[in-house]
Amino acid sequence: MAFNWKKFGTFVGGVLFGTAGISILSSKDAKKLYTHVTAAVLRGKDCVVKKTTTLSENCSDIYHDAKDINEKRYEEDGKIIKGESKFNFDEDDNEDKPKEE
Repeated sequence: MAFNWKKFGTFVGGVLFGTAGISILSSKDAKKLYTHVTAAVLRGKDCVVKKTTTLSENCSDIYHDAKDINEKRYEEDGKIIKGESKFNFDEDDNEDKPKEE
């Protein structure tokens, strides 16, 4: 069986490239780059969290306003007693099931 110089050269090249790559990736400039990228990602995360909180608060306000509108409407129609709604929206399962009487 003959020695395959092409495979040996590829292996040696990979070892040299890997060694150089490790030293480049652990350099001071690379660490600075990683730090700046991480800081940018954290700023992005903060922005997303703020937007999500605002959206959640707005949805909650809309939900409660709509619930109040429906309760007033039902009261006007004489269909419910104050404080009760036709549907129970406060359940964890969030299914629109009529209250059983």
